[in-house]
Amino acid sequence: MIHLRDSWEIERIQKSSQIVRDTLEKLHEFVKPGVSTLELDCIAEDYIKSQDAIPGFKGLYGFPSTVCASVDDEVVHGVPNDKKLEEGQILSLDVGAIYKGYYGDHARTFPVGPISASTKKLLDVTEKSLYEGIKSAKPGNRIGDISYSIQDYVESNGFAVVRDLVGHGIGESLHEDPQIPNFGVKGTGDIIKEGMCFAIEPMVTMKSYEVFTKKDDWTICTKDGSLAAHFEHTITIMDNGAKILTK
Repeated sequence: MIHLRDSWEIERIQKSSQIVRDTLEKLHEFVKPGVSTLELDCIAEDYIKSQDAIPGFKGLYGFPSTVCASVDDEVVHGVPNDKKLEEGQILSLDVGAIYKGYYGDHARTFPVGPISASTKKLLDVTEKSLYEGIKSAKPGNRIGDISYSIQDYVESNGFAVVRDLVGHGIGESLHEDPQIPNFGVKGTGDIIKEGMCFAIEPMVTMKSYEVFTKKDDWTICTKDGSLAAHFEHTITIMDNGAKILTK
């Protein structure tokens, strides 16, 4: 079932979305060589709680942490640890929060110090593909239009979209209908309507889109060891298009 949210609900989703936006802005200051992802996780948890919100990921499906922290070839769901970040790496941070019963969800990939031109292109293309998808999220279009827009932009730039993981509806639960793949065919899927709320999140790799789950049962990595990037916004559908709630 796809929910159509009223203004009261959207206000709460927007508030939780602003909290996760501000959380990632705060973490950005600390993403540098010598800092551990466990330290970043503690900063995020403290900040979310200071905003009268609840960390949205911790304990969900048994996940142990406030943020997902994924380094280099780790695509998503990396568990924060005490290993220090190194210059030249990339770090994807995904964070969720619950405010008055409603979720916000946001992800960005950060460079750890200077990175190569090819790695920077990966980050730039992944982020731009997110906005290409959001442009297609408007009343009367279909979910497949979002998916196609992301895939077309990514592949036209020589990268690959992960196919085993998807964006999703969001609201009182983190993961709601519909699923929003990052690949697809125009004109297919559910019709997009005003009041829907989505988390759109392209996950993009340098080479192959194939992934596997590490022995920790959480961290998802590229099979070929190539780098991966991840950007995500929570949006709501207005009468004239999408409004980004995490911006």
